[in-house]
Amino acid sequence: MTTLLAFVGAIALLVVFHELGHYLVARLCDVKVLRFSIGFGKVIYRKRFADSETEWAISAIPLGGYVKMLDEREGAVSPGELHRTFNRKPVLQRMAIVVSGPLANFLLAIVLYWALFVHGVPGVKPVLGEVPQGTPAASAQMQAGETITHINGEAVPSWQDARWLLLDLALQQSEVQIEGRGAQGERLSHVLDMHGLEAKDLDGEFLDKLGLHLYQPVIPPVIGQVAEDSVAQRAGLRQGDEIFRANGAAVQRWNDVVAVVRAHPEQAVQFDIRRGEATLSVALVPQAVEEGGKRIGKIGAAPQVDKAAWKAMLTEVSYGPLDAAGQALRKTWETSVISLKMLGKMVLGEVSMKNLSGPITIADYAGQSAGMGIVAYLGFLALISISLGVLNLLPIPLLDGGHLLYYVAELVKGSPVSEQAWEIGQRIGIALLGTLMVFAIYNDINRLISG
Repeated sequence: MTTLLAFVGAIALLVVFHELGHYLVARLCDVKVLRFSIGFGKVIYRKRFADSETEWAISAIPLGGYVKMLDEREGAVSPGELHRTFNRKPVLQRMAIVVSGPLANFLLAIVLYWALFVHGVPGVKPVLGEVPQGTPAASAQMQAGETITHINGEAVPSWQDARWLLLDLALQQSEVQIEGRGAQGERLSHVLDMHGLEAKDLDGEFLDKLGLHLYQPVIPPVIGQVAEDSVAQRAGLRQGDEIFRANGAAVQRWNDVVAVVRAHPEQAVQFDIRRGEATLSVALVPQAVEEGGKRIGKIGAAPQVDKAAWKAMLTEVSYGPLDAAGQALRKTWETSVISLKMLGKMVLGEVSMKNLSGPITIADYAGQSAGMGIVAYLGFLALISISLGVLNLLPIPLLDGGHLLYYVAELVKGSPVSEQAWEIGQRIGIALLGTLMVFAIYNDINRLISG
């Protein structure tokens, strides 16, 4: 229910802002607005306020909306209202009405980011964990325990910011200047070469290929929680048990235990544990589950975590109201540019179409972010609002960007595009958007099946 409500709320807010942009600019240009609809298809609710010429409606398919304006191409218009038709307005006014929808989405994202930056955005400090040998990070002599402070001269207050900046630079496959602070406070400088990244690396966690891993406090191999009716509970494991050997091999941290369990689905595993003053030997068979297309083992036990050590890794990024406005503008711009780059590389085949997400994945993220709190949910709304703005500006017929393309052509040739060209464009647009939707829903279903 949380996922459903979060998704419906997100779609409603984003669509209202988008269509409100069209509506307000249309009114400024003295275009008569016949209907403002949230959703497509059959109207299931309508309301006309006193002295209002606009019908406000909710329609059956809640994946968008529209503003219907008076237009001679859609029906007869009385002579007294011809001056208020959309099609008779100057081309620059029509362009302003069309572009105002996506701009409203960008404005919403800016306002949301501004509020988040003023309030404070929680994050994780950009501290490096182990740097594997043979990776670009190792070649650049980056060190475990190092805190990344700047990437190409831009300050990096959190790991999330570092990842975002590096994603943008990874799309360019360039060399990156990284400045950091060592564990002892010394200043460090590195040149990270990202030319070795391939398109397939961007489908997953590309930072792994670079050798960049977030530092995580060491978690000792002590059980902190046992799930009800799990393999661990049935084997007799309890909270506080310390696992010091797994299948005869010494373990130093919880990750060692996880590695053994994952590698033995439906195969016997022997744990040697300390329980108080006693030493025990426990045999169990991990349950086999599918995760990421692989068959792994799980036992239903969680570690005992030192909350203070993890809390020390957290940070909060915040700015004053004026600086927050600049940061919100920068964040919206950078997100838009990265989205366009990713789309371009998908079209060119340089990045997999697996990165395309549909309504199922968006709904899932809406629910997850809502469950994490209002800050995470507002960040999700800002990101989706930018995506909606970028998508609608693509030069595809049926979208706002396609209409802008027609109006630019009209400016160049001095007369409107022919009806035949509009019809052909509509068919092309339906085909392109239908193809994109098929890919997106296929990816959604594939993610659900593969986990």
